[in-house]
Order: sequence, then structure tokens, then C-alpha cells
Amino acid sequence: MNGGLLLALDTSTPLGGAALGRNGTVLGEVLLGVRSRHSESLLPAIDFLLRNADARPADLQGIIIGEGPGSFTGVRIAAATAKGFAHALGVPLLACSSLAAAAASSAQADRPVCALFDARRDEVYAACYRFPGLAGIETLLAPAPRALDDVLADALALRPIFAGEGAHRYADTIRAAGGEVAPPHAGGAIPAALLWLASVGGAIEVDAAGWEPAYLRPSGAERGTP
Repeated sequence: MNGGLLLALDTSTPLGGAALGRNGTVLGEVLLGVRSRHSESLLPAIDFLLRNADARPADLQGIIIGEGPGSFTGVRIAAATAKGFAHALGVPLLACSSLAAAAASSAQADRPVCALFDARRDEVYAACYRFPGLAGIETLLAPAPRALDDVLADALALRPIFAGEGAHRYADTIRAAGGEVAPPHAGGAIPAALLWLASVGGAIEVDAAGWEPAYLRPSGAERGTP
């Protein structure tokens, strides 16, 4: 898909957004505020990006989606939008873990990055990655919902930097255990990171008709809990 105009979408966390790029270069990115309704803001954001790039939806050569985990409602919004664009335009749909994208936005040479999203119920969605030579991605701990103490027990030996909105929520606990937390601006711009991951083989093409997000656990309604 090199050379094609790509649209990246992610609404797995409170700071959702969209990005437009080509060959791993970001042409534009719009972040949706934590208090905005992503269901109402995402399409206008896409329209803004296309107009400012002097492009139309028909110019898109592929869609990249942050597949989750994260907010169930949020993940569904970007997923439905991405599937709709891929189907309507007849272009490939590529999926990548939103945790991988959050980690990629904090990538530092070969140092591991552990991305954390708040999963509520005293858990985080966690995954750890390395980005060798900033030219690829290696999974060190696969995405999963886990207790923060369990994540720290497994991850601290890797000497990573912790990133993502979950890392900032639990920054005091992580630092008390000897971990390092990335600055607040790191790990937040997931859509742009999705574009980069797609350029280095970090996103997988999926069947738009049958693909479903990676929720990683049942929703509260399915569990019968809040």
C-alpha cells in the first residue's frame, strides 16, 4: 500500500481521533477532545482532514483502524466507521492494536514501551513492545486485561517506559514500584502512530465484512455488571 493515501482512525480511549498520511508521513491529524462525543465528531474530523489535503474519500487507498482494546462504545464507533469506508470504497482495511499504537507514539530506539489503558474494575489493558531500529515492532507482552500489580511484576524486568492514559492514571503506583512513566503528551496521538505502524508492517489486513474489534473481555452488559 506504499504511496497510497491512508486514513487512520481510533476512538478506543477518551482522546480519539483521525489521521491522514502517505508513505508513513502524516499529512494531518485531528484529535477529538476527551469531553466530545466521538460518534458525532469523527466524521466531521475526517471531512476536515480530506478537505485540507485537497482530497476526496475516493482518493483513499486504505483504512487503518485501532482495533482496541479500550472503551467498548468508543472502539465500536471507529470500527463501524472504518468498516463502512472500506466497504463503500472497496479499499483494504488494516487493523492494529490500539495499545501498540500508543506504545509506538512513545518509541525510543530499542527501549521497550509498555502501553496501559484504564480497564476499570482495578485492571488495565496492557501490552509491551519493542521497536527495533524504529523500523518494526516486536511484541514482548501480548495485549490483555490484567491487574496493574501483575503487569508491573512481569514488565519491570524489561526496564520499559510506561505510556498511555492508563499509565498516567496510575503514574504514582508505577513510579513507586521503580517504573518510568512517559510525559503526558506521549502515547496520546494514536491515529498518527497507526500510520507509522502500517508503514513498517505493524498492521494486518483484515476482511472488512467479518472483522470485529479486539475487546479482550466481555462488556459489562454481557457480564451483567456495571
